[in-house]
Amino acid sequence: MRRFLLLILLISLNFGGYAQGRGSLNLKQDSRIDRLMQKQREVYAANNTMSGFRVQIFMEIGNEAVSHAKAVKSSFEKQYPDLPVYLSYEQPYYRLRVGDFRNRVEAEKYLRILKPNYGLAFVTADIINPPARMEPIDLEEPENGGEEREDSN
Repeated sequence: MRRFLLLILLISLNFGGYAQGRGSLNLKQDSRIDRLMQKQREVYAANNTMSGFRVQIFMEIGNEAVSHAKAVKSSFEKQYPDLPVYLSYEQPYYRLRVGDFRNRVEAEKYLRILKPNYGLAFVTADIINPPARMEPIDLEEPENGGEEREDSN
C-alpha cells in the first residue's frame, strides 16, 4: 500500500512540473552597463600583446653595456632587417631580444639561423606583439654540389 501511494505521489509531482507553461523574460538593464562593456572592448583592442617567444642574442651588465647593446642591435638590424629587435633593461642586465614568435617551434627555427653569429643566443618566453603572417623559412641543408656522401661502417 505504501509503495502504491508513493508511486501515485511521484507521478503527480512529475505532472506538476509540466504544468508550467512557456513564459517570457523582460530584462531591464542600466545604460551604464552598455557603456562599461564598450569601454572594456576598447581596452582589449588597445592592448595588442600576447604571450609568445623571442630569441635573446645579447645580455650584459656593466658601465659599457648600453653602448655594446646598441652596437649589437645596429649590426643585427643590418643583417636581419625583417626581424624586430627589442632592447630592454631588467636590473642589472641589458638584453637584446629579437622576433615575435607565436610558439617555441618558430623561435627554435630562427635560433638555428642566428646561432652561428650569436653563439650565446637562446629562446625565451616573453610578451610579444602579434606578428604579421610570416613566410616559412627553408632550413634544408645545402647540397654539396650534387656529390653523394658514403658512410663507412
